[in-house]
Amino acid sequence: MTVASGARPRRRLLFVAPWFLFPSDSGGKIRTRDILQGMKGGSFEITLASPAPLDHDRWAAELSEISDRFVHWPEPARTGSKSRFRMLQLLAPLPLSVLSDRSPSARQLVAEELDRSPDVAVIDFAHTAIIFPQQTSVPTVLFTHNVEAEIFERHASIEKNVVKKWVWRSQARKMVEFESRALDRQDAVIAVSERDKEILEQRYGIANGKAIPTGVAVERFRYTPPSAGRGQKLVFTGSMDWAPNVDGVAYFMDRIWPQIAEARAGVQFTVVGRNPPKQLISDAKRRGLPWRFTGFVDDVRPHISDCDVYIIPLRVGSGTRIKAFEAMALGCPVVSTSIGIEGLELTSEEHCLIADTPETFAKAVIRMLDDGGLRADLSHKAREYVVERFSAERVAREFEEICLRMCSTATSA
Repeated sequence: MTVASGARPRRRLLFVAPWFLFPSDSGGKIRTRDILQGMKGGSFEITLASPAPLDHDRWAAELSEISDRFVHWPEPARTGSKSRFRMLQLLAPLPLSVLSDRSPSARQLVAEELDRSPDVAVIDFAHTAIIFPQQTSVPTVLFTHNVEAEIFERHASIEKNVVKKWVWRSQARKMVEFESRALDRQDAVIAVSERDKEILEQRYGIANGKAIPTGVAVERFRYTPPSAGRGQKLVFTGSMDWAPNVDGVAYFMDRIWPQIAEARAGVQFTVVGRNPPKQLISDAKRRGLPWRFTGFVDDVRPHISDCDVYIIPLRVGSGTRIKAFEAMALGCPVVSTSIGIEGLELTSEEHCLIADTPETFAKAVIRMLDDGGLRADLSHKAREYVVERFSAERVAREFEEICLRMCSTATSA
């Protein structure tokens, strides 16, 4: 999958990611990978820079599909969230997600790559701006997958523990300050939805915002019609070491699942995603729930296609959830909260079912399980909607055009 370059000479693009993109086991990695893969062989010669594990050579084939050249710095050692060092970091002026990406070796490598004078540099995620110089002669584009401060604010709004609520609020304040400075320094800011672009404009006063839709590699997610009979299997996919996903699954366990189990015997639930918390697994076992936690899997598609309903019970988040479009492309009907499908321009009863209270969410799941005709109707319409409007190839083309315009602007200036 490539974006046609036409008669334009190839420009040089430096793309700096905050993490190694393989395995692509999170929404952010998937989005970035698909955009780079769509741009490969097009108008840009792509240099990808990121941290890398010691065994990164085993991903050489995958890296060649998304970049012409790969440069890297050592993957940082991660400290445990309960460590004394982690507690001290809470008192630092920067938010934790920014501190974790601050690296002298990363800053040195980025500086060296900027000295090579690429035509444009892309900063993937706002917190990656910490390893860029304050000023550079190279046009810079910040690709922000979320409104970062919004995630912390939403955590604080639902947290009941006084100490944890203070931590979330403190992190939110620090992220507002950092995000504001990071966005202000860039020549352009790309958001993943019109909704996010508008929020960034309102909160931070940016005047250089662009928006691209969320895309999915529809050719990889082949459609399977849902079963006609009564459904029994629910599924959720997502990195289970990301706080919003953990909160969503815990919320589903405590507030929604009991209502489903009382109304419908035999329902099963599978949670697909890396590093599920031990406490969450033990809670499910202690309650005798028919739940399965897979941990990391090489491919989420078989797990989704094997189930009758895909749920997104999120209360926290920002940006957009690629997981929703993946499920829709595969043909698995979706039940989600409003936050779970935020920014995706989906309509309840047409593309999915949307419910925002435990009672309405449980009823929507039960309705979807019981009504094979509803599942078939939503499945078909959702697949068509994603294919027609949100292919990864189309999104990559839009991203490339924004970067090309930045090169033209810099040349004319």
